[in-house]
Amino acid sequence: MPSDYVAPGQEYTRDTAYIESRITLDGEDGWPVEAGRYRLIVARACPWANRLLIVRRLLGLEDAISVGMCGPTHDARSWTFDLDPGGVDPVLGIERLQEAYLRRVPDYPKGITVPAIVDVPSGAVVTNDFPQMSLDLSTQWREHHREGAPDLLPADSREEMDAVMRRVYTEVNNGVYRCGFAGSQASYDDAYDRLWTALDWLEERLSTRRFLMGERITEADVRLFTTLARFDPVYHGHFKANRQRLTEMPHLWGYARDLFTTPGFGDTIDFAQIKEHYYVVHEDVNPSGIVPKGPALDGWLEPHGREQLGDGSPFGDGTPPPPPREAELVPQHATPLPGGVAPSA
Repeated sequence: MPSDYVAPGQEYTRDTAYIESRITLDGEDGWPVEAGRYRLIVARACPWANRLLIVRRLLGLEDAISVGMCGPTHDARSWTFDLDPGGVDPVLGIERLQEAYLRRVPDYPKGITVPAIVDVPSGAVVTNDFPQMSLDLSTQWREHHREGAPDLLPADSREEMDAVMRRVYTEVNNGVYRCGFAGSQASYDDAYDRLWTALDWLEERLSTRRFLMGERITEADVRLFTTLARFDPVYHGHFKANRQRLTEMPHLWGYARDLFTTPGFGDTIDFAQIKEHYYVVHEDVNPSGIVPKGPALDGWLEPHGREQLGDGSPFGDGTPPPPPREAELVPQHATPLPGGVAPSA
């Protein structure tokens, strides 16, 4: 198992040099939008991959883009398809995601990451640029969106939303990793202070608005939610982001519960896989490999009362997505949602 997440004496810096090819309507990069051609490879444990699962669900792209699920753990080489019969992805016919990377870039020198979109005919990775991938699902795949798909990138607030998402990414999404993988006391202290400054800002922002940009769910909410869902189970203890639990921040906790019980959000969260990934894979952070039994999950279903901050239409002129397909349901032991389905679905 990999054990080099922490560089002694150094702060954590995420490698963001991705395979940046895009799937677009005009096919400028050689990858045109085409229903059924591409397969989204994810791991439910990964917050970056979780974003793509949520956006795909909200926009109704299940028929246009298939999904392959890796298991919650991986070794130094690759994410693997150990959840599938025989440990082989049934569409790509591979055991390791690494094989798809090598078909695109022989001797690929970097980490094998999820999410990734694979071109099924060639078996090659098209992109692992997760920030751009979710944006392109909204803008380039419109003709394949379901009827009632929400507008996750509203033009009238896009400039402010981009600024909010940048801060959420640097200070919160990546901020928890900067705490957890800090290689010195000074770098940890700096990361901790930056994280909690941002969480205090978000707590204040969400005291007067139901969602980050107001009364409607946007891409910004998707990006924050996947970190909040992992906060108490993983980041508070495992990553030492422990000033407070999420449950002790009333507006953030209410906001997280609001989204969790919204179709497309909580029904993508597998708490068992999340904990297994972080506590088992990060050997240098948790050398014992012991996975904690807690925290209890029933609090996620407590009433949040945040409807009073909006008009009760979180999808605007759109509609909630239908329940997840049976093959994509989160197992009951890993979610507090009855049957793995959001109660308002």
